[in-house]
Amino acid sequence: QFLELCTQLTEEHPEVIPFLCGRQQKASPSFLSSAELRNVLSRCLSRVRRRHNKVYVYINELCTVLKAHTARRKLPLSSAPPPSSPSPSPQPPSSSPPQHPSSSSPSSPRPPGASKRQIRYLENLLRVYTGEIRRLQERELDLAELDSEDSTYLQESRLKRKMMRIFEKLCQLKQCSSLTGRVIEQRIQYRGTRYPEVNRRIERFINRPEAFPDYTDILKVIQKASARHSLGLAKRQMESMAQDAFREVGNRLQERRHLDLVYNFGSHLTDQYRPGEE
Repeated sequence: QFLELCTQLTEEHPEVIPFLCGRQQKASPSFLSSAELRNVLSRCLSRVRRRHNKVYVYINELCTVLKAHTARRKLPLSSAPPPSSPSPSPQPPSSSPPQHPSSSSPSSPRPPGASKRQIRYLENLLRVYTGEIRRLQERELDLAELDSEDSTYLQESRLKRKMMRIFEKLCQLKQCSSLTGRVIEQRIQYRGTRYPEVNRRIERFINRPEAFPDYTDILKVIQKASARHSLGLAKRQMESMAQDAFREVGNRLQERRHLDLVYNFGSHLTDQYRPGEE
């Protein structure tokens, strides 16, 4: 339906539809049969029907999504080319300056033009995914869909994970920090014992991503610190330190997660809500 409608609206530019079909053919089969693509198509189709003059905008949006799910094909490894025989006739000298050997090394930075193109593409992809997430949040969910493996909640979760990967890639291209200022990213400092070596190891351990240690984990950290720095701590002393540290660390981690949930829970549907207002 989308192709039929767009074919009628793009008669002045017949190369658009073959380009769109090429993007479709290069996309992975799993994505072509997914509910995510059906949702994007449904939204683009309804928008084109309402605004014919924006048909190229929505075709470009669909092409961006299809390009993000292009099937990766492994190229066959080719053997090194044989050394070329010397040319019988001398070649005229090139007018271009010789390339520096380090310019083609893998460690050299990306060309500015290529990085800008990648940044624009990823930023556009983030906007597409943001719009799709908003549409999924506005969709009503019935009870029958809760048991589905492709429910609205699961689609939204997958899109958010993809957005996080795109955001991290953007930070790499822009050479900036990926920290967003959330409470969950704030580092917890620990000074619960009188041994700086133990404090440093516990602090390093609890600030790992997705860390929520138990008593045994803390005890192992203290034991390793005692052995590594020859502190000579007794078994009962290390167990007592581990109990105190586990209680303090657990409370602080739990409080940080609770605050992060309070600050970030919800969706754009509740952004304008204020208690007591009609």
